[in-house]
Amino acid sequence: MAKRERETTETVGETAFRQIRQDIISGALLPGSKIKLEQAKERYFVSVSTLREILSRLTTENLVVAEGQRGFEVSAASRRELMELADLRILLESHAIGLSFAAGDLDWEGRVVAAHHKLSAVERQLLEGDASRTVDWVRYDWDFHHALVSACNSETLMVTLSSIFDRFLRYHLLAESFRGRPVVDDHRLLFELAMKRDIGGARDMLTRHVRNGTEHVLKSGRIR
Repeated sequence: MAKRERETTETVGETAFRQIRQDIISGALLPGSKIKLEQAKERYFVSVSTLREILSRLTTENLVVAEGQRGFEVSAASRRELMELADLRILLESHAIGLSFAAGDLDWEGRVVAAHHKLSAVERQLLEGDASRTVDWVRYDWDFHHALVSACNSETLMVTLSSIFDRFLRYHLLAESFRGRPVVDDHRLLFELAMKRDIGGARDMLTRHVRNGTEHVLKSGRIR
């Protein structure tokens, strides 16, 4: 295969990988649903062999389950996994906060300020009833949390935290409801603690933030 053909194949495969992963996280592909290869290849514009490789990659994040000769299905959602993901997120993000707050420079502060400004703007619109901004909120929520820990100087930690964050986020999207003023207040307090470089305070706030989010998901009645 020529170099350009390989690059094109890799680009198509990566695009499909990101789209399938996003469809699982967003709930477009529901927990426990079968992924039919013939249908999926038409939807994502990739070959069956490429699709199998993508789905095998997603099994490593527990977003997809391989069913032997029966193919693949989207991983089920469960109360137990939600609680495990909450614990992991607190552990990893708390560690990253300590490293990032200690090492963060003026550029880091700028990233945090910009990320919180965008998140706050979208949250105001959501509080005013504009549900169309939910997708934007999801993106800016991660951007803010990412900015907080972006000076931790550990690529491995950031990649692992990103995966856990996305899997945790899937449960919030399945709950289909915005947590409202409490989550806005959480983000404001996290921002203020970051500007003070208050590691202990931020870790405590993060723990409450994640635990309250978990309770919100469970109260929705959509996770068993």
